[in-house]
Amino acid sequence: MTMFWIMTALLAALAGLLVLSGARRGADAGEVVTGATAIAELSELDRLKARGLLDEAGWTAARAEAGRRILSAQREAAPVLAGPRDRFWVLGGVGLAVAGSVGLYMAVGTPGLPDQAYERRVDQWATQLDTLEAPQIAAVVGRVVKERPDDHQALTMLGAARFEAGDPIGAASAFRRAVAIQPDDAQSWARLGESLVRANDGAVDGDAEAAFRQALNRDPDQLGARYFLGEAALARGDAARVREMWLPLIAALDPADPRRADLQARLPAGPAR
Repeated sequence: MTMFWIMTALLAALAGLLVLSGARRGADAGEVVTGATAIAELSELDRLKARGLLDEAGWTAARAEAGRRILSAQREAAPVLAGPRDRFWVLGGVGLAVAGSVGLYMAVGTPGLPDQAYERRVDQWATQLDTLEAPQIAAVVGRVVKERPDDHQALTMLGAARFEAGDPIGAASAFRRAVAIQPDDAQSWARLGESLVRANDGAVDGDAEAAFRQALNRDPDQLGARYFLGEAALARGDAARVREMWLPLIAALDPADPRRADLQARLPAGPAR
């Protein structure tokens, strides 16, 4: 809460500074342009007259015309000019708006009160696990993980819930903590790799490939890990590695499974015999 009030004060001060700076730049620009133009134009007319290029009548007429243009420019620029006291009115208005906002918040708000409505919803969800959506399950399990940060089962459940809720980065974080507690958990290594792939828009990067290798080293029957390792090898053009990963996977799939036909179609040809 202290940080909130500090940021509020800084933003209010910045807003006031920006308003005053903008007004000051507008006033200065109008004054400089108008003043510089008037001096240059009148000086040039005087030089022309001194050199005999303008007679008395022409010089008088030109100065009169220049004067009319200068007065017209001054009238047009007048709305953007700031008076000597205007900055204090602007700053006072900004301060009054901030003070009014803070006063209204103190009157109708409750500073320092936690988000009890959300907490109550989580309490209710915890009694209705069979009817919850993935984001709600993630919220319930997330509370359990806060209470028991070394609970491996809770971490794997949290990772799965976040994955289903469309939060692959959060899922990867949970699975990383799970494999740190139980490094021999092949399934969590595989789920970590899947989360990283989804977070990377479907691409199997180095971190995901390393996680899949860890899963396969611990359990050769991790078929999901085999699939993604084959995808990574296919992207590199390593046909032998693709066949090493996918042939056992194809053999494990039911002949009627459309995924089997897809893998067979994409499988690189083996060496000639």
